[in-house]
Amino acid sequence: MEAHMQGLAKINIHLVTMLLLLIGSLLLCTQVVGADSKHVSIKNKLGSGRNMTLHCQSKDNDLGEHNIGDGDEFGWDFSDNVIGTTLFYCDLGWGNVQEFHFDAYSFGRDHVRCNSGCSWLVSVEGIYGLNGQTGFWEFIYHWPN
Repeated sequence: MEAHMQGLAKINIHLVTMLLLLIGSLLLCTQVVGADSKHVSIKNKLGSGRNMTLHCQSKDNDLGEHNIGDGDEFGWDFSDNVIGTTLFYCDLGWGNVQEFHFDAYSFGRDHVRCNSGCSWLVSVEGIYGLNGQTGFWEFIYHWPN
């Protein structure tokens, strides 16, 4: 019986050691990912003095509603989460376009495309996104009819 108890104690020590190593690895990964800061910028290029409203948020961060003047922009900094599910989405409105919902940053789509930042231009045609790999603006979102 005593030998059995010693065996269980050794297993428990190994489990605790493995758990501590796992926690340490996750903390290290969080620091490494956290060091890789991203920036999202959304610029109003509607022209003719048109303002737009913008409300962006993630699951954890509500960035509030902002009125963005023609030629102005709104931006924020963040870091991707460890599990690669970071998502910031926005509701945008101007003129006849109200509460247009779009993803300003989606890890699956943007972690490579955006490099260290995601830049967006809001125009009367729709929304353009800068491809950080090619350096070209791409037409990403159309306004609804």
